[in-house]
Amino acid sequence: MIRPPVANVDQAIIVVPANNPKPNLDLVDRLLILVEEEGIDAYICINKIDLDEDKKYLEIKESYQKAGYKVLTTSATQKIGIEELREVLKDKTSFFAGNSGVGKSELLNAVEPSFDLETGGLSSKIQRGRHTTRHVELMPLAIGGYVLDTPGFGSVSIDHIEAHDLRHYYIEFHQYEGACKFTGCSHIHEPSCKVKEALDNNIIDERRYKSYTSIYNQLENIRRW
Repeated sequence: MIRPPVANVDQAIIVVPANNPKPNLDLVDRLLILVEEEGIDAYICINKIDLDEDKKYLEIKESYQKAGYKVLTTSATQKIGIEELREVLKDKTSFFAGNSGVGKSELLNAVEPSFDLETGGLSSKIQRGRHTTRHVELMPLAIGGYVLDTPGFGSVSIDHIEAHDLRHYYIEFHQYEGACKFTGCSHIHEPSCKVKEALDNNIIDERRYKSYTSIYNQLENIRRW
């Protein structure tokens, strides 16, 4: 992958905060598209659940579980879910990705205190994370396997992807491939679309489908010459 710049990995741990900063699900969905494009397994890790008194993070969890992803819920500061995360990382080469301030380095310190990675809070002025990780580093785990901490970022470009190919990178659509009335159905405009039927029957998550249509329209408007 180009962003984050990693290679020869088994799985991605995409970290999204339950709160502080506000979760950026558009960024998560774009990261998942890049991960799916490369055929890398992905976990969603919702961190800082201790800061979400209203438990709104459960809506995020349900959205990605409905799509077919495995979701971890953690608090690096309160050591919640760290053992489960450690088991996921064991004997694998994993990279952590997400925007700044989501707690990637804090999670890695909780998993392996000997890492002693530099951590930073949010900028009080703009409520965004401070960049404490400035390069990608491969680090061995005592339990077996390796992890890569990567710099946080606020945006991800997927402009190289053609709009008509986007459907391949939303895993909840896979089971309907070839079942729609029209070959190469975009799952947006065409009638007798099995994906839209699944959406109407609440089988496919509405937020994820809106994410798909929004990104599809953006890609369709990109000039390729």
